[in-house]
Amino acid sequence: MKNLLPLLFLIIVSCKSTFMINEALLVNTLNCPENGDCTIELLPNSSLEFKKDEFGNLYPVISEGNKTIFKYIYTRKPIPNTQDSNYSEIVFAELDSVITEKTFTNETLQDAKLHFGRLCFCKGESGYFPIKKGEFKITKSSKKGLKIDFNFKIDEVPQIISAINETVCIKSNATN
Repeated sequence: MKNLLPLLFLIIVSCKSTFMINEALLVNTLNCPENGDCTIELLPNSSLEFKKDEFGNLYPVISEGNKTIFKYIYTRKPIPNTQDSNYSEIVFAELDSVITEKTFTNETLQDAKLHFGRLCFCKGESGYFPIKKGEFKITKSSKKGLKIDFNFKIDEVPQIISAINETVCIKSNATN
């Protein structure tokens, strides 16, 4: 029995958890600044590309593909009686179609095309930027759930969201 315990532990630890998202999934998050709303979208059968406009600014293009797009959106509640008070922050990642437990850190963040977007009427401090500093980790949280832990820092613009710590429950539209 003593000899079986290390083997059993090794088998349990080495098993990779996988999730296949079959339909688009949109969930409200639990961990969001109190002055806003946060959502997570998972978009299957998609691909993510960042293009540049005529001024050299990046913008996302989501098209049909063979990946799953992770999209986190923070939207600040508008300031009453104030025009142009809209403010959002968006985090994009492109994941494999079969989502497995993975960790991306610093130089490997761009393997998942991780980008941060700050959208507001903030002259010179708005746009999309590749995320180069941080750790993005996906793990299994339960039989039908993904745990996303992401801590990051952007140097180009101020940011409100610097950490995403959420569990996404995958219902019948996914297989495990």
